[in-house]
Amino acid sequence: MGLGRAVLCILLPPLAVLDQGCGAILLVTLLTLCGWVPGAIAALVVCTRSK
Repeated sequence: MGLGRAVLCILLPPLAVLDQGCGAILLVTLLTLCGWVPGAIAALVVCTRSK
């Protein structure tokens, strides 16, 4: 995960996981709607586990 992807995970979590699949997008979007911090954490976890 590069620096650009990490910044994108923090600023716009659903956009950062677009290439990770439908389940990841849905999960991160729902968590972001519940609160920005859970969405950002989930996006960071999904993006770091992918590679």
